[in-house]
Amino acid sequence: MAKKIESPCVSVCQLSGGLCTGCGRTVEEIRHWKAMKRPEKMKTVKRAEERMKKIPCD
Repeated sequence: MAKKIESPCVSVCQLSGGLCTGCGRTVEEIRHWKAMKRPEKMKTVKRAEERMKKIPCD
């Protein structure tokens, strides 16, 4: 059986410009996470990682 895709949530839930600054997901992605199938979760995690790379660090 395929390994479960864990949520990228890091419990720093703060939205800025429609994105969570903690995990990089959009509000829509966060809302639908539990209903997503494995391939969709994998794509979401990848997109979130790419978004997080673009967020300036303090």
